[in-house]
Amino acid sequence: MPDLFKVSGRKIRIGIDVGGTFTHAVALDHQSYQVIAHAVTPTTHTSKYSVSEGIVKTFEEVLKKSGAADDVIFVAHSTTQATNALLEGDVAKVGIIGMGKGLEAIKAKSDTAISNIELSQGKYLYTESTYLNSDSPDFPGAAAAAVKELAARDCGVVVASEAFGVDDIRNEETVLEAAGSLGIPATASHEISQLYGLKVRTRTAVINASILPKMTQTADMTNESIQKSGISAPLMIMRSDGGVMDIAQMKKRPILTLLSGPAAGIAAALMYANVSDGIFLEVGGTSTDISAIKNGQAMLKSANVGGHSTFLKTLDSRTVGIGGGSMVRIQKDGRIIDVGPRSAHIAGLSYLAFAPPGAVIGANAVCLAPMEADPADYVVLQRPDGQTFALTLTDAAMMAGVVKDGDYAYGNIENVRIGFRILAEAYGCDEQTLCESILNKAVAKVDKVVSELLTEYVLDDALVELVGGGGGCTTVVPWLSKQNGMKYQIAEKAEVISAIGAAMAMLRDSVEKTVINPTDTDIAQIRRQAIDRLLAMGAAPESVEVQMYIDRQKNIVQATAVGSIQMENRDFSREEVSEETLRKQAAASLKTEKAEVHLAAKTKGLHIYTAAAAKKGLFSFLKGKKQNYRVLDRYGVVKLQVNDGELLHTTAGTSSNDIGAFLQEVSNYTDAGQILPEVFLLCNSRIVDFTSILEQAQVESLVQLELEGVPTDTPVILLVTRR
Repeated sequence: MPDLFKVSGRKIRIGIDVGGTFTHAVALDHQSYQVIAHAVTPTTHTSKYSVSEGIVKTFEEVLKKSGAADDVIFVAHSTTQATNALLEGDVAKVGIIGMGKGLEAIKAKSDTAISNIELSQGKYLYTESTYLNSDSPDFPGAAAAAVKELAARDCGVVVASEAFGVDDIRNEETVLEAAGSLGIPATASHEISQLYGLKVRTRTAVINASILPKMTQTADMTNESIQKSGISAPLMIMRSDGGVMDIAQMKKRPILTLLSGPAAGIAAALMYANVSDGIFLEVGGTSTDISAIKNGQAMLKSANVGGHSTFLKTLDSRTVGIGGGSMVRIQKDGRIIDVGPRSAHIAGLSYLAFAPPGAVIGANAVCLAPMEADPADYVVLQRPDGQTFALTLTDAAMMAGVVKDGDYAYGNIENVRIGFRILAEAYGCDEQTLCESILNKAVAKVDKVVSELLTEYVLDDALVELVGGGGGCTTVVPWLSKQNGMKYQIAEKAEVISAIGAAMAMLRDSVEKTVINPTDTDIAQIRRQAIDRLLAMGAAPESVEVQMYIDRQKNIVQATAVGSIQMENRDFSREEVSEETLRKQAAASLKTEKAEVHLAAKTKGLHIYTAAAAKKGLFSFLKGKKQNYRVLDRYGVVKLQVNDGELLHTTAGTSSNDIGAFLQEVSNYTDAGQILPEVFLLCNSRIVDFTSILEQAQVESLVQLELEGVPTDTPVILLVTRR
């Protein structure tokens, strides 16, 4: 590694992605986000130190390549451990102390008595439960006795859950103190969620508690090893929503790390690949994780564990059993039955594309069952000496020319050509037709999920692009683009995209509460609580941004805060582009000529371009014009796409007077009253999404909260589109 990477004072961010097969680590320059170094090792699932051994190994290697320990200001890793623990039933037995009083006592006792949860076939999360009257004269003594009772029933961890405990946490905290005095790990339901719904909240806390001992042990071992390296930066762990949290938060809520691997990839898609609207496909050797991005945000959903709903919000990542190593099933007449789900790696077979040159000369095409439970129609190439090579999706993609020399998935093309020649002769078919049939069969499975996401999240396929990440992305994404007509890009450094996402991830936390008819004061308090959580983790106050979400039907108010450890003016190793280039980029996104594009407004860091387009009505008849808008940053990256929109240009000082009249003007009105448009606030370099807010007064209040402390002459833009 050149000495320029070891310049004193250079700040380094390290990200580690723990995948199912490999653990990757990268070091990034904190200012430019340039990848300085990369290390990889097989994921250490079977080590007595669990996955922490692989984390530490790649960390030490990438640190050795990139610089001194004093240069490291940020370390974060994703983890598969919580997910694997639940899938494999490697969890602690949970003792539940339910609490209530008065009229709700009978229902509270029932709602907190969570039965054993089947995690997967034959794998269970076992529970024991007891119940306490919250009005007990000696409640602390009763709590201590209940903890001892559950410990005697072999419970390794305790959950405290009280009816309406989110409104008054004192009794749940008393149980935590009793458990702590006995050295027993414990979870309080209010720590996991502040929503009403005792049964679901208790169940979520039980799942969290079941993985608490194992996750804490691994985190402590990893943290201790990293600190021994001389690094003072705190260790961060990826959350399932794409942010990171510190060790203290992870020890309270390890459930938040479910799906943190795919979440790391999404973080990179948003911050490294600068995707504003897209479908992100992270393709590994065995499977593809598919997620939607809309208006610069990852789509989230409520997690389901063992068929049971929870109050956990996770990335909506959908997994398809198609990857670069997916093997091929074939009929005797040469027609492709299926691609996957078995992969060469899992079957323990060598890849044709990565075999030594000439390795398959003289081999025959045969069909077999890669593993005992598999059908015996997976085609392989077998030499007379018995050595066997898997035919995979990677080989088909190379043969079709979509995986090219220089791609991470590219291997020995001569081996691939020989292999397909052998197959074509054995099955009496054309080599090109054979490889294209394999690709078509594989991407059809992926395309089905892509179509589902486009429909569910009402994504405009004219605005959306496919974004490929993961080492196997070129085996899937280019051919998928060819089949469904969507544009695509392969992310830079795609093979380590998740590790990059971990390194770039922002601190994140959410506060979600049940509030009936929330007032401005309620909203401000929940927003403040989210900010305070981030500050407690060390976020720079000036870096914190808050996204509000209000669901009037479910009486839910949610504040999600994001921020960074240090507030820096980033360089990103790219220059600001000219007005001419910005207009050209906007025209390409708007699908029109540059002469038709006009600068509608701009802030300190954003440029808003517009172009008129024909508006179509029923049966595609033209019904006038609409204005489409594109918001670009000063580097030419499209940050927001709004079709059929309207714009208000105001200032921080006059916004309180201007916004009310504007929103009334652009709203629709029905018998049910005012239908507020979807609203985006643009100020300096920030875009704040208010699309979930349905009441004008709340939008106006939140805008003023966002503009607190902003100089009065600062340009402020409101960009809206009618619902």
